[in-house]
Amino acid sequence: MDEVLAKLEEWVADARLRAVLIVIGSFVVAKLADWILSALVRRVVGRTKSVLDDQTVSLLHGPIVKTVVLCGFVVAVKQLGLDGELAKDELPRIESGTVRALQTLILLVWAGFLFRFVKLLLSALSQAEDRAPMIQPRTFPLFDNLAKVLLFGIAVYAVISVWDLDATGWLASAGVMGLAIGFAAQDTLGNLFAGVFIIADAPFSVGDYIVLDSGERGKVAHIGLRSTRILTRDDIEITIPNAVMGKAKITNEAGGPSLKRRLRVPVGVAYGSDIDRVRELLLELAAAQELFCDQPAPRVRFRALGESSLEFELLGWIPHPELRGRAVDEVLTAIYKRFQAEGVQIPFPQRDLWVREWPGRGNLGEG
Repeated sequence: MDEVLAKLEEWVADARLRAVLIVIGSFVVAKLADWILSALVRRVVGRTKSVLDDQTVSLLHGPIVKTVVLCGFVVAVKQLGLDGELAKDELPRIESGTVRALQTLILLVWAGFLFRFVKLLLSALSQAEDRAPMIQPRTFPLFDNLAKVLLFGIAVYAVISVWDLDATGWLASAGVMGLAIGFAAQDTLGNLFAGVFIIADAPFSVGDYIVLDSGERGKVAHIGLRSTRILTRDDIEITIPNAVMGKAKITNEAGGPSLKRRLRVPVGVAYGSDIDRVRELLLELAAAQELFCDQPAPRVRFRALGESSLEFELLGWIPHPELRGRAVDEVLTAIYKRFQAEGVQIPFPQRDLWVREWPGRGNLGEG
């Protein structure tokens, strides 16, 4: 018995010595990793134009050093274990619990790094000129919070796995809670996702003039995660939920390769008018309009033989959709004045009324 105890004391002494050496070695390796990051990696990334890599290296400094030290402690704890014949029942439990606690600390260290790194990455993407269409300054809080929730869920699941706990109940509870929240905030979530899709698909942008299928027309003043605001020409702001905007048929007057918009001005002249002279006058008037663009050049089309008039259409381009009302006013004023001066008649509907009988007088055709 004395020989066994002596052997045990000798083994424990050697294990403690190995554990101490391992811990000291982990601090040395951590210091070496710190020097490599500070002296070498930072110099390399410092030569690039982007600041994202510099900030990432700064974030990696703490997790790498802490991970190396904690891994050294894990190895040292395992070195303190006893052989199966000499170990007491409690010692393996203490060793396993200590190792799992150290592994949990390592997970928390890297979870904190991922929280900060994802926020840094999303912030850089939202501010970059060639950023992803969905990640913009106004959607940054949404994606930041979603990323945090996702990372938090992964970290919790990893900790549960380290401690060999049953995650079925946790997952079931999370699923039930998610369904309850989804039903309670159905409209809010619908507007939220529609807002994200509108920002990503970009059918219109702030400053564009749009026309909804319900008849509203105005300039887009704000695109939020819940609603879109339109400022009409009467300076009235209309707030429309994004779920409605996502289902509506929208005409973007400022869409396309240019902000220019073609203006169609119908003009009717009396039968018997010189159509070549009418065409010439309309082109002269269009060329004199300051709000009409030189390119594409204005043009005139003879559209139809109407009931009371010869129907022409003056086509001209204006530089911006918001000038439509002013341009129509100016060109119609100029057309009316010029036609009056040139003697070109602008017809209006006329009807001949025949009265066959007058009440109390009989047939007007008799007597």
